[in-house]
Amino acid sequence: MDLSNLQPAKGSKKSRKRIGRGQGSGYGGTSTRGHKGQKSRSGYSKKVGFEGGQMPLQRRVPKYGFKNINRKEYKAINLRTIQELADKKKLSEISFDVMFDAGLVQKSTLVKILGEGELKSKLIVKAHAFSKSAVEAIEAQGGTAEKI
Repeated sequence: MDLSNLQPAKGSKKSRKRIGRGQGSGYGGTSTRGHKGQKSRSGYSKKVGFEGGQMPLQRRVPKYGFKNINRKEYKAINLRTIQELADKKKLSEISFDVMFDAGLVQKSTLVKILGEGELKSKLIVKAHAFSKSAVEAIEAQGGTAEKI
């Protein structure tokens, strides 16, 4: 070890450029921003989607259609699935909590029972909505369809 191979301790030197600290640093003067123009000024920030004055893409592309903000999105569950669940857990009543515990729905979802599949047992089914065919199939087996 001599003066020709001295090195600073690990972690003691910063690797980032220190700009705006005088000409001797190599990053003084314009501080790597170039001369004049909008980007050289302090406080500059461009808006998202700004294209240098050209009409931005989100305004050039045509819009069409209608989005109903009051639309209710339902998770569709068929009678086939309800019957499988009732057979597996030996249940006579299928409620939202049973479906949630089985992993069919999340807590915040609305459930609609659809009439696809065959119902073989008398069940009390509780959900947010039912199709006509589902209600007919449930009542044909002597069960009831209750809206939550």
